[in-house]
Amino acid sequence: MGTQVSNPIVIMLINMTIVFAVLFVLSLYIRLIHKIDPTAKPAPAAPKVEAPKAAAPAPAAKPEVQKGIAGETVAAIAAALASVGIGFSQVKAIRVADRPGWTNAARNEGLTSLKMKK
Repeated sequence: MGTQVSNPIVIMLINMTIVFAVLFVLSLYIRLIHKIDPTAKPAPAAPKVEAPKAAAPAPAAKPEVQKGIAGETVAAIAAALASVGIGFSQVKAIRVADRPGWTNAARNEGLTSLKMKK
Protein backbone atom coordinates (compact mmCIF):
# COMPACT_ATOMS: atom_id res chain seq x y z
CA MET A 1 0.00 0.00 0.00
CA GLY A 2 0.98 3.63 -0.38
CA THR A 3 1.36 6.38 2.10
CA GLN A 4 -1.72 7.53 3.93
CA VAL A 5 -2.61 11.19 4.28
CA SER A 6 -3.54 12.03 7.83
CA ASN A 7 -3.67 15.82 7.61
CA PRO A 8 -7.36 16.80 7.90
CA ILE A 9 -6.92 19.97 5.84
CA VAL A 10 -5.52 18.04 2.89
CA ILE A 11 -8.35 15.51 3.13
CA MET A 12 -10.89 18.35 3.22
CA LEU A 13 -9.37 20.04 0.16
CA ILE A 14 -9.35 16.77 -1.79
CA ASN A 15 -12.99 16.05 -0.91
CA MET A 16 -14.14 19.60 -1.74
CA THR A 17 -12.32 19.44 -5.08
CA ILE A 18 -14.07 16.19 -5.95
CA VAL A 19 -17.49 17.54 -4.92
CA PHE A 20 -17.15 20.75 -6.93
CA ALA A 21 -15.79 18.89 -9.95
CA VAL A 22 -18.83 16.61 -9.92
CA LEU A 23 -21.16 19.61 -9.56
CA PHE A 24 -19.45 21.32 -12.50
CA VAL A 25 -19.83 18.22 -14.69
CA LEU A 26 -23.51 17.97 -13.72
CA SER A 27 -24.08 21.62 -14.64
CA LEU A 28 -22.48 21.03 -18.04
CA TYR A 29 -24.71 17.99 -18.54
CA ILE A 30 -27.83 20.01 -17.68
CA ARG A 31 -26.81 22.80 -20.08
CA LEU A 32 -26.29 20.23 -22.83
CA ILE A 33 -29.74 18.76 -22.23
CA HIS A 34 -31.32 22.22 -22.43
CA LYS A 35 -29.62 22.88 -25.78
CA ILE A 36 -30.62 19.60 -27.45
CA ASP A 37 -34.06 19.21 -25.86
CA PRO A 38 -36.49 18.42 -28.72
CA THR A 39 -39.58 19.07 -26.59
CA ALA A 40 -38.69 22.67 -25.82
CA LYS A 41 -41.07 25.05 -27.51
CA PRO A 42 -40.29 28.70 -28.11
CA ALA A 43 -42.37 31.08 -26.05
CA PRO A 44 -45.20 32.63 -28.04
CA ALA A 45 -44.78 36.29 -28.80
CA ALA A 46 -47.11 38.48 -26.80
CA PRO A 47 -49.57 40.41 -28.96
CA LYS A 48 -49.03 44.15 -29.07
CA VAL A 49 -51.70 45.97 -27.15
CA GLU A 50 -51.81 49.72 -27.07
CA ALA A 51 -52.23 51.21 -23.65
CA PRO A 52 -55.40 53.25 -23.27
CA LYS A 53 -54.81 56.95 -22.97
CA ALA A 54 -55.31 58.03 -19.40
CA ALA A 55 -57.52 60.97 -18.62
CA ALA A 56 -56.28 63.77 -16.43
CA PRO A 57 -55.85 62.49 -12.88
CA ALA A 58 -58.52 63.57 -10.45
CA PRO A 59 -57.35 65.68 -7.56
CA ALA A 60 -56.41 63.51 -4.61
CA ALA A 61 -58.94 63.72 -1.80
CA LYS A 62 -57.61 63.87 1.73
CA PRO A 63 -58.59 60.88 3.85
CA GLU A 64 -61.08 61.40 6.63
CA VAL A 65 -59.16 61.31 9.94
CA GLN A 66 -61.10 60.53 13.11
CA LYS A 67 -60.80 63.08 15.92
CA GLY A 68 -58.30 62.12 18.58
CA ILE A 69 -55.71 60.61 16.18
CA ALA A 70 -52.42 62.51 16.36
CA GLY A 71 -50.74 63.95 13.29
CA GLU A 72 -47.66 61.81 14.04
CA THR A 73 -49.84 58.70 13.80
CA VAL A 74 -51.19 59.80 10.42
CA ALA A 75 -47.62 60.47 9.24
CA ALA A 76 -46.49 57.02 10.43
CA ILE A 77 -49.39 55.38 8.59
CA ALA A 78 -48.54 57.32 5.42
CA ALA A 79 -44.87 56.27 5.68
CA ALA A 80 -45.80 52.61 6.21
CA LEU A 81 -48.09 52.67 3.17
CA ALA A 82 -45.43 54.36 1.05
CA SER A 83 -42.88 51.71 2.03
CA VAL A 84 -45.07 48.98 0.52
CA GLY A 85 -45.94 51.01 -2.57
CA ILE A 86 -49.44 52.18 -1.71
CA GLY A 87 -50.18 55.84 -2.35
CA PHE A 88 -51.70 57.79 0.51
CA SER A 89 -54.31 59.08 -1.94
CA GLN A 90 -55.86 55.60 -1.91
CA VAL A 91 -56.67 55.85 1.80
CA LYS A 92 -60.29 56.82 2.43
CA ALA A 93 -60.36 57.06 6.23
CA ILE A 94 -58.19 56.63 9.29
CA ARG A 95 -60.07 55.65 12.41
CA VAL A 96 -59.60 53.64 15.57
CA ALA A 97 -60.70 50.04 15.11
CA ASP A 98 -63.28 48.63 17.48
CA ARG A 99 -61.78 45.85 19.57
CA PRO A 100 -64.66 44.25 21.44
CA GLY A 101 -62.70 40.99 21.64
CA TRP A 102 -60.16 42.50 24.03
CA THR A 103 -62.91 43.92 26.22
CA ASN A 104 -64.66 40.56 26.37
CA ALA A 105 -61.39 38.77 27.11
CA ALA A 106 -60.66 41.09 30.03
CA ARG A 107 -64.21 40.70 31.33
CA ASN A 108 -63.98 36.90 31.14
CA GLU A 109 -60.61 36.89 32.87
CA GLY A 110 -61.99 39.04 35.66
CA LEU A 111 -64.98 36.76 36.14
CA THR A 112 -62.91 33.57 36.19
CA SER A 113 -60.37 35.01 38.60
CA LEU A 114 -63.21 35.92 41.01
CA LYS A 115 -64.53 32.36 40.89
CA MET A 116 -61.10 30.92 41.67
CA LYS A 117 -60.53 33.18 44.70
CA LYS A 118 -63.63 31.93 46.51
